[in-house]
Amino acid sequence: MVARALTVAFEGIEARLVEVQCAVSPGLPSFQIVGLPDKAVSEARERVRAALSAMSVALPSKRITINLSPADLPKEGSHFDLPIAMALLAALEIIPPEDVAGTVALGELSLDGTLVAVLGALPAAMAAAEGGYTLFCPASCGPEAAWVDATRVFAPSTLAQVIRHYSGQAPLTPATPGEVVRNHGLRDLMDVKGQERAKRALEIAAAGRHHMLMVGTPGSGKSMLAARLPGILPELGAGEALETSMIHSISGLLEQGGISRTRPFREPHHTASVAAIVGGGKGAKPGEISLAHNGVLFLDELPEFPRMVLETLRQPIETGEVVVARANAHIRYPCRFLLVAAANPCKCGYMTEPSRACARAPVCGDDYMGRISGPLMDRFDLRVEVPPVAYSDLDLPPSGDSSASVAARVAQARARQAARFAGHAGMRVNADVEGALLEDIARPDAEGRALLMRAADRFGLTARAYHRLLRVARTIADLEGADTVRAPHMAEAISYRLMGVPEGVGG
Repeated sequence: MVARALTVAFEGIEARLVEVQCAVSPGLPSFQIVGLPDKAVSEARERVRAALSAMSVALPSKRITINLSPADLPKEGSHFDLPIAMALLAALEIIPPEDVAGTVALGELSLDGTLVAVLGALPAAMAAAEGGYTLFCPASCGPEAAWVDATRVFAPSTLAQVIRHYSGQAPLTPATPGEVVRNHGLRDLMDVKGQERAKRALEIAAAGRHHMLMVGTPGSGKSMLAARLPGILPELGAGEALETSMIHSISGLLEQGGISRTRPFREPHHTASVAAIVGGGKGAKPGEISLAHNGVLFLDELPEFPRMVLETLRQPIETGEVVVARANAHIRYPCRFLLVAAANPCKCGYMTEPSRACARAPVCGDDYMGRISGPLMDRFDLRVEVPPVAYSDLDLPPSGDSSASVAARVAQARARQAARFAGHAGMRVNADVEGALLEDIARPDAEGRALLMRAADRFGLTARAYHRLLRVARTIADLEGADTVRAPHMAEAISYRLMGVPEGVGG
């Protein structure tokens, strides 16, 4: 007799169904797992044997073979323990084989039969729902998986509860979704003294998801400004929250099954590797750019990042996705993020201050900022100089609008964009639009177009820069509630494009 259960193997955020087949046949006593298992899967036989022994279930003196089908798909992770145990129990007719055959299961077994939390419960629930199956997962994973209401999710704490459920002694109740996590401790823009121009640029960046670079001396407030960006961004929509949570699920970042509505804010250190930023390593896991999907990726001390790391950002910025290519797999992750970067004007940081400038200026600044290539610099829509704040200004009362006020304007601008792109798949904000649609929605008036032409000729703007100026001008108009892009909108967009870091900086 061959008993069957189902589980999943992960390829990126996609969960592929795997059939766990168990055959108990005459022969020398053995317990074999085949079907390209990795070390963790191969060791499942010892965990399953110990867990069954803890429940006084003795394995027969026969040949036990577990096959993971399709056999040519690599199987990784400890989540295969539970489906292997369930298929074995079905083969021994301890639980009904026909019921187990319609169940997707994942979970790691302790030696005493307790189920341990594993990664990827949310993608597994999605795969179960698409196939019309029931899902079994550890109790701590139940609130996460239950967000997929198209399938029933049972979350036992032990393998013994699984047996009692199938035998009818103590049926399990379906798991309920976790809490919606809302971060109420976000920092307020009013905490930053001065820097009104940089705050305005943050508002524009948040409204249209435009990439932003801040250049200023050490201690001028660049990191403080970036840390307050999540407080002015709108909450994740239902679809965005599910997209983001799928990535965080396979990375183990979902706490107690809660789905967060706050947009991610990732700030990797400048010593991070290519695999850490883009994705890769063992199992081709998602990198920081994917963990920041639908949120913010903040790169502080931008020129200090290895050049190879920075250059890998160019394609994901344009496409909104990254393909981690390996010899045996090509894993695709979404990575539509808002890039915010900060940099000092030179190595010592004080080139722009006459009283403290080093003797190597301006060569010092050219060499330092030259670490950022021209093509990458061209992708920053907003470039802002962040000057130092005078000591006398630090004692002044807070100035400018609060994060709540700015967030309200950003939300209104985002609502206009959502209505504008309602019939266009893959477009949510102005940064996504291109082609003929961009020319249609961002066409400036005659004075604005003349201003754009003069700027393009004067500063030698690339075609990419030209279109990005149109997008930023459209966002500024949305913040004002204007239907047409006018000359003042275009002038402000141009000023952010050219101020702080001159066009063409970088090698």
